[in-house]
Amino acid sequence: MAIQVTHFTDPGCPWAYSASPALAALAWRYGDQLDWRLATIGLTEHAEQYLRRGYSPGRAARGYMTFRRRWGMPFATEPRGRVTATSRACRAIVATRLRHPDREYAVFRALQFGWMTTPLVMDEEDDILRAIEGVPGIDAREIVAALDDPEVDAAYEADRADARTAEGSPTHFQGKAAQTDGLVRYTAPSLIFTLGDRRLEAGGFQPIEAYDVIVANLDPTLTRRPAPEDPVEAVEAFPDGLVTAEVAAIMTSGNDAIDIEAAEEALIEPVAEGRIRRTTLGSSAFWQPASAPVIALPSAVAAVGA
Repeated sequence: MAIQVTHFTDPGCPWAYSASPALAALAWRYGDQLDWRLATIGLTEHAEQYLRRGYSPGRAARGYMTFRRRWGMPFATEPRGRVTATSRACRAIVATRLRHPDREYAVFRALQFGWMTTPLVMDEEDDILRAIEGVPGIDAREIVAALDDPEVDAAYEADRADARTAEGSPTHFQGKAAQTDGLVRYTAPSLIFTLGDRRLEAGGFQPIEAYDVIVANLDPTLTRRPAPEDPVEAVEAFPDGLVTAEVAAIMTSGNDAIDIEAAEEALIEPVAEGRIRRTTLGSSAFWQPASAPVIALPSAVAAVGA
């Protein structure tokens, strides 16, 4: 029986984005023994909510430098034209779930890249389209056109309600919940692991060790794949691509420190040999198997349309 994992997240959250290496390592180690469900938080419905908290485009861009330095995910520091709410991008994820469920995570990732590595204004429909139209296997225009469909609205509101059930939870106890718009909610990313009647939480930003301990306690009979020696093995396991920090996390054994520079160095020769593809993304790079469908990254799409 697979462990069920509910992933509370939001494409506009740099903490959720910076947890991507740990999530990639978790997916590598346990594969389809984990059954994932993505639930969008909807951090803000209107940009004014962020403005009231003192957010600005410049403050966000400066903050990206801190996230980039601490956890190594690709960021760009060009300030966008204005502060943006996250609800429209969350609705795009939900619309994808209803129309192309196997591509939900790919669209989520594209929206994250649009948010963190481009100045696209991610609550405008044209810019949401630019962010996701390079994802293979979807009809991006259909998804954007469906953002306000009743079925999308109902599913999105169900996600939001589910995310706002953190009061009294272990996440709340640990100080990793938030109360910004009424009810106590899970922060991005929060992972809820369930097996039968057992439920364990890793609320908010957590290291891979926290996730790994939870899985080990829920089911020590699972197969745990060790770190690969060849980075190409990691890249080939993720046809939708990995960034350098994610490859580095997958290649890390035990409690060793992640070495992003070593991972990048190990990936260069396979690119020269034509085994994998490299695309510059923000302050880092995006790697795909040479045989996988090409993903046009939002940064490249935005540059073409500029």
